[in-house]
Amino acid sequence: MKPDMPAQALLDAIDADTMLGQVQDWAAINTGTANIAGLAKMAGVLADAFSTLPGEIELVEPATVTAISAEGHEFEKPHGRHMVLRVRPAAERRFVLTGHMDTVFPADHPFQDTVWLDDETINGPGTADMKGGLNVILHSLTTFEGIEGSQRVGYDVMINSDEETGSLASRALIEELARGKYAALTYEPSALPDGTLAHARGGTGNYSITFTGKSAHAGRNPQDGRNAIVAASDLVLRIKALEAEDITVNPAKIEGGSANNVVPDLAVLRFNIRPKSTDAMSRFEAELEALITQVAAQHDVGVHRHGGVTRPPKPVDAKAQRLFDLVKACGAELGQQIGWKSTGGVCDGNNIAATGVPVVDTLGVRGGAIHSPDEFMIVPSLRERAALSALVLAKLSTGDHL
Repeated sequence: MKPDMPAQALLDAIDADTMLGQVQDWAAINTGTANIAGLAKMAGVLADAFSTLPGEIELVEPATVTAISAEGHEFEKPHGRHMVLRVRPAAERRFVLTGHMDTVFPADHPFQDTVWLDDETINGPGTADMKGGLNVILHSLTTFEGIEGSQRVGYDVMINSDEETGSLASRALIEELARGKYAALTYEPSALPDGTLAHARGGTGNYSITFTGKSAHAGRNPQDGRNAIVAASDLVLRIKALEAEDITVNPAKIEGGSANNVVPDLAVLRFNIRPKSTDAMSRFEAELEALITQVAAQHDVGVHRHGGVTRPPKPVDAKAQRLFDLVKACGAELGQQIGWKSTGGVCDGNNIAATGVPVVDTLGVRGGAIHSPDEFMIVPSLRERAALSALVLAKLSTGDHL
């Protein structure tokens, strides 16, 4: 196909029935983030599917990730391998396309089947978030490879196994693959069912704070105890007071304690923050350290902090805006109306943007109700979005658009 082919020719090159069948097959494989066997199966299926593209496929071991148990102990969390495809790594201009194979539905969740809601909509786990998006990556690249001049550029595809829990086992890999790329495309579902893209995003951080006090009898000698739950509760009030227009703080859970007549010697506080800017993120980090020191001294307890910001805020700079504008223009050529809106949600696009690479991160299917048993995918959007990405890649391959 010529780079200036009419939009209809681009759409005609995409096999919508094949796309749908693959998404249904992929959705039938449970890939909850903790289902290591299911993720291994999915990684193999994806490696076979993407092997039709030029380049080399690698299944990359996850980075080590630790968490804090309810007993205050640090332990290692297992994760699945990530799939990476590298095509024409020596090309001067290269792109990165990313997605995730995991879903929020564990192997024992009742939501496991795909059903039709109407002639154009299916309901199923991961259909929108984001096995439909993975399929869009595959078929957009297959179409792109058939466009004259595509061989002048290269690209990496990264499909991780842990996006739904923060990409802690893949963050370094994402950032490594993003650095130096001309542009990045990520395939989360559209922000709205009409195809609206997510624009600027806030950031997120997850923390687990362990308090170690001293047990004592609540009636005979409570003065000899050091109440870990009281210390944790004090910190809750202090961090909640740090909220401002540019950051929210959500204390989510306090674990610890035993019988009512025992001064609790252990508590684990878990909370989430949503900074809207890097300044807010840095400010909170500094203030948290000071508050931890104050609480530890006032309550005479040990305090151990685990976690932090996992995804920095994603502003849209001038170069990123030009990428959004290009996507919009390509959509118009294909008869698709593309808009965007800022959102408080986060994804791997946050981490890509932090490397300085322009990214649009909701180029997956149109759908909605993600992270719930009502999740749905609008089937015609498979073909629509594959054509959109193929055209965007074709445009990015020629000239200096960014």
